[in-house]
Amino acid sequence: MSDGRLSVFKTYKLYVGGKFPRSESGRVYEVTDSKGRWLANAPQSSRKDARDAVVAARKAFGGWSGATAYNRGQVLYRVAEMLEGRREQFVREVAEAEGLSKSKAAAVVDAAVDRWVWYAGWTDKIAQVMGGANPVAGPFFNLSTPEPTGVVTVLAPQESSFLGLVSVVAPVIAAGNTAVVIASADAPLPALSLGEVLATSDLPGGVVNILSGKTAEIAAPLASHQDVNGIDLTGAGAELAKELEIAAADNLKRVLRPPAPGADWSADPGTHRLTAFLEIKTVWHPTGALGVSGSSY
Repeated sequence: MSDGRLSVFKTYKLYVGGKFPRSESGRVYEVTDSKGRWLANAPQSSRKDARDAVVAARKAFGGWSGATAYNRGQVLYRVAEMLEGRREQFVREVAEAEGLSKSKAAAVVDAAVDRWVWYAGWTDKIAQVMGGANPVAGPFFNLSTPEPTGVVTVLAPQESSFLGLVSVVAPVIAAGNTAVVIASADAPLPALSLGEVLATSDLPGGVVNILSGKTAEIAAPLASHQDVNGIDLTGAGAELAKELEIAAADNLKRVLRPPAPGADWSADPGTHRLTAFLEIKTVWHPTGALGVSGSSY
């Protein structure tokens, strides 16, 4: 028996600079499930939205990259905590987005939560893996340390709306970068809901910015943007990836090419996505002349 209430449909918005704007253009597009049934209207981002996201990411970069690695790990773990608390919502959204049974969608969400924990544990360890002291001829210390690249555009996987999304976003920010994320075009709702989780975690506004809409339309201005330092082409098809890589060469962006079709996002992620957007800084420092007693003077 109906209680006479009207259905309250969720309004999905972009996540830019820690806020939830509608698309600057006012456009939306219909999102349907695997059987063609309407789920929601998602905002269709414009070039202006993309530029606004870069501004927000650049503004947030100094504080996020300057935070201690331990602190970044705490923040990523907090995201996992918040996701765990909203597990049922994401199980429903992933099931609808990817046409999965509830049990399979639950496994995907659990794996995504675990993926956040995985990268939270790596934030204060990747420097030991990539950095080190280098032997040189002369009275010098020669030390190499990894530093974040900067603002990174991330094209999320088209077919894996949540686990794949987390698998490409988490390593970028774990390494100290900030991100402008283009969600799966056909299944953007889990990504837009992730923005709500990030906003209520300890992640500073602007560290992750999430856009939805037509991938090629949003990615083109970001690939050529002079204030974007890297681009992950995971969610681009072969033809689009080639076009974006050419555009990215204009300011020597770091480019991570898309994986082979049918990538298994549940597999061990390794560290290659952590290292993809890190630069190595090498510092020389004089040791000083050593006296007979071994002390410097």
